[in-house]
Amino acid sequence: MGIKHQIEENKQKLKGNSRRALQLKIATSPLTFTAWKRKGNRFFFFSLLLKFFKVKEQPKLEKILKNAATKDNTVIITTLNEAWAAPNSLLDLFLESFRLGNGTDKLLDHLVIIAMDQKAYEHCLVVHKHCFTLVTDGIDFHQEAGFMTPIYLTMMWRRTEFLQHVLEMGYNFIFTDTDIMWFRDPFPQFYSDADFQIACDQYTGKPNDMNNRPNGGYMYVKSNNRSREFYKFWTTSRETYPGTNEQDVFNIIKFDPYISKIGFKVKFLDTAYFGGFCTPSRDLNLVCTMHANCCFGLDNKLYDLRLMLQDWRAFMSLPKDLKHEWIVSWRVPQKCKYSKPPKKL
Repeated sequence: MGIKHQIEENKQKLKGNSRRALQLKIATSPLTFTAWKRKGNRFFFFSLLLKFFKVKEQPKLEKILKNAATKDNTVIITTLNEAWAAPNSLLDLFLESFRLGNGTDKLLDHLVIIAMDQKAYEHCLVVHKHCFTLVTDGIDFHQEAGFMTPIYLTMMWRRTEFLQHVLEMGYNFIFTDTDIMWFRDPFPQFYSDADFQIACDQYTGKPNDMNNRPNGGYMYVKSNNRSREFYKFWTTSRETYPGTNEQDVFNIIKFDPYISKIGFKVKFLDTAYFGGFCTPSRDLNLVCTMHANCCFGLDNKLYDLRLMLQDWRAFMSLPKDLKHEWIVSWRVPQKCKYSKPPKKL
């Protein structure tokens, strides 16, 4: 029986069922399709798992994740395109931060770089050992994607669906944007009782407070039934909120009763350890990561991140006893502080 025939048959089975959501997994090869309830007379059908890369590449992805994983099956993942991967661009600063950080160099063994275009993949192979290409036919991701442009939205949702697939494969992950500098091993600061932990643009001081303003550029997610179910809910919610990025959709659905129903446990990470230009981690004795968030324009990010690495080098060059007396914080943001999102066309 063909895939299209199975989908049509299941649409007929769903017809008239307006009271409850019905999820159907059509276990077919080579693709897995998931169908969710109709909204009015519309049916939303999503190819969630292997939609964005050819099946023949699946063994390659499995090999890369296996080689990069820690003993507890955790990988660190970042995604980038040619603009961010080019020499002297964000990728070089990102990797440099691991080498300059306190105990972070060893974490590079667990980093998997997902290239969104062929040029980014080719450069990744030059500078790192765990690279995977996730190219979409007919879509060009190689240039800098302006915030909230159609190409930006497509890239963000594609990334989210790929991370869902990683969970389905049984791997925990830390997802990190490439414009995040790593200065300390983050694992000691993670909560042991959470399925999903996410950084914040603004942190209220309470890790359980759903009013925290999350930032999807940094997340630690454990692979289990609850997280896999949540990611299905998250990706399908894209249709409910068209024209919205994945972070804003998360900020809406985090209040949905369905989260409690499936027992999904969310924690928000303290900006004292996981900061950014929105809310900097002021104490360099505590900081694990710093994100070039609340910043628009690649050149602005590069300028401020280079300055940040200079500040970190100066801090690390101090004798141990002087580090604890260090009262000067970052000189950033500078250019990012005055950057503005591009005007909508």
